[in-house]
Amino acid sequence: MLLIDKGHNTGHPPLVATIGFFDGVHIGHRFLINQVKREAELRNLPAAVITFPIHPRKVLQKDYQPALLCGYDEKITRLKSTGIDYCICLDFTVEISKLSAQEYMKNILKDKLHVNTLVIGYDHRFGYNREDGFEDYKRYGEEIGINVVKAAELTGHGHVSSSRIRRLLGEGQIRSAASLLSYNYTISGKIVEGFKVGRTIGFPTANIQIWETYKVIPAFGVYAVYVHVDNQQYDGMLYIGRRPTLHNGDNISIEVNLFDFDGDLYNKELTAEFLDFIRPDEKFPDVETLKEHIRRDKDRVKDVIQRYKLLNP
Repeated sequence: MLLIDKGHNTGHPPLVATIGFFDGVHIGHRFLINQVKREAELRNLPAAVITFPIHPRKVLQKDYQPALLCGYDEKITRLKSTGIDYCICLDFTVEISKLSAQEYMKNILKDKLHVNTLVIGYDHRFGYNREDGFEDYKRYGEEIGINVVKAAELTGHGHVSSSRIRRLLGEGQIRSAASLLSYNYTISGKIVEGFKVGRTIGFPTANIQIWETYKVIPAFGVYAVYVHVDNQQYDGMLYIGRRPTLHNGDNISIEVNLFDFDGDLYNKELTAEFLDFIRPDEKFPDVETLKEHIRRDKDRVKDVIQRYKLLNP
C-alpha cells in the first residue's frame, strides 16, 4: 500500500476510491473496501481509500473529544492489511466542510486526487450539511467525469458501525466487538509507577498510562488478555476500574498482571490485547476477600486463555 499523506503527492494514476473516516477498520469497512478492489480490477485501475487523520467533527468543534477505536497509526496499519493499493490521508478543513458535494467532487476528488470512480458506502453522505444523496452524487459525477457506484450493504451481522462496536466495548462484550472488528481490540501505553498494592497481596501489576487518551476504554472489570512487550507475548489478567475495595477515589486504574514474567516493566511500552471479559468491577468487604476473588479470577483467566488458544492455534 502506498500512503499519500494529506493528498500532497498528486503524481498517481486515476483511482477507484471510497471515502470515510474508517474508525476501527471493521468488517463493514472491509466489505466496502473489497468492493472498491473488485471495481478497480474491472477497470484496470488502482484501488484507493481516502481518509482523514483527525476526526472531521474535531476540526469543526475544537472542544469535541472523539472516542475512537484506533489512532491514526493503527488505522493506517489496519487499512494496509486490506490489500488496498493507495491510502490518501486528506486534511479535513473548515474550508472543505463548506464545499457542496458537487464542489467537493470536482475540486478535491477529480482535480486534486484524480478519482476516476467513486464507490460510495450505502449510507454515506458528504458535502455541506450532507444534504445530497446518492442520485445527486451520480448526477454530479456524470457532469464532472467521475463514475459513481453505490456499494452493497453488508448483511448477516445486523447494522455494523463503529458506534455499535464502541457500545459493545463499553458493555464489556469483548468477543462480540472482536467479531465485528475482525480482530481483538487493543490498548497501548507506557508502564508507570502505581500504588504498589498488587505486590503486597500477591498479584504484582503493571500500571498502564494510555498513550491515546481518546481511545475507547472497555467497561470496568477484569479481562483475559495477551500482553505484548519487547516483541514478546505473555498471557495476562487486566483490570480496569477505580479499585473500590482499596478506596482509590475517582482515579481510574488500568493495570495488568503478566503470567510467567520476571523482570522490570517500568517505563516500557506495552499493548494489551483483549480476549474476553471475566467479571465486572466490584467492591469487596475487605482485602482478604479481594485477594480470594483475584485468585479465582486468575484461574478463570487461565482457563479462558487456554480455550482461546485451542480455538485460535
